[in-house]
Amino acid sequence: MINAVGNRMTREIARQQKLADALERTQIQISGGKKLLRMSDDPVAARRIATIGTTQASMTAWSANVNSAEALVSQADGVMKSVSSLMTRARELTLAASSDTTNPADRATIAAELGTIADELDALVATRDSNGEPVFATGTARVMRFDSDLSFAPVPSAADVFVIGGNSLSTGIRDAAAAVAAGDKTAMGASITTLAAAISHVADKHAEIGLSGGRLERIGDGLALRGITLKDERSSVEDTDLDIAIAELNAQDLTLQAAQAAFAKINRQSLFDILN
Repeated sequence: MINAVGNRMTREIARQQKLADALERTQIQISGGKKLLRMSDDPVAARRIATIGTTQASMTAWSANVNSAEALVSQADGVMKSVSSLMTRARELTLAASSDTTNPADRATIAAELGTIADELDALVATRDSNGEPVFATGTARVMRFDSDLSFAPVPSAADVFVIGGNSLSTGIRDAAAAVAAGDKTAMGASITTLAAAISHVADKHAEIGLSGGRLERIGDGLALRGITLKDERSSVEDTDLDIAIAELNAQDLTLQAAQAAFAKINRQSLFDILN
C-alpha cells in the first residue's frame, strides 16, 4: 500500500512538472512572440519557415538589384537626353555650314563647335555610376538578376549605344567637322545623312532604356507584393497568436494551481488516514 501511495505521488509530481513546463513554454511564446521554440515542436512548420526565410533573403538581394538598376537606368536616361541634344545640334550646325550663304570664317567656327560636341560625347560615353563603374559597360552589357529565373541588362553596352555602322558617334561628328572646315559640300552632305541615322539610332536606344525602366518598376512592385505575402504566411506559421496563447496560459495556470492544491491537501493526511 505504501509503495502504491509513493507511486501515485511520483506520478502526480511528474504530471505537475509537465503542467509547469507547458505553462513556462506558453509564457516564453507570449514574451518572445514566437510559437515555435524548437524545430521538433513542428518539423513541417519549421521547414516551411526556413524555406520562406531563404526566399526572403533572396528577395532582399533582388530588390536591392532592382533599386541599383533603376538608379542606373535613371542616370543612363539623363545621359541619353544629353546625347540626343548634342547630336541634333551637330546636325543643325552641319546643315548650316552646307549653306551657300555660310562664309569660311563661319565654317571654321562651326567646325570648332562640332569638335567640342564630339569631345562632350566622348565624356558622356565614359559616365560612371555611384560605384565608379561605367554606366554603359565597355564590354558586354552588365546583366543583373531580379528573380530566381529573371535576369537582363537594364542598360545597353557603350558599343551598342554609341557605335553605328562600325564608327562611334563622336567620330561621325569629327568627320562632319573636317568636312565643314574643308568646305567640302559633298562630304558635308554625307555627314548630314550619317548624323540623321545616328539621331534615329540614339532615339531607339533611349526608348529601349525607357522600356527597361518600366520593366524594373513592375518587377519591383511584384517583389514588394510577394514580400508582403511571404511575411504574412511566415507570421501565421511562426508568430504567437496572443489572444489564444493568453487564454491557454490562464487555463494552464488554473489547472496547475488546482493540481498543486489537491496535492497539498493529500499530503496533509496522516499515514493512518491513507491506510484507511
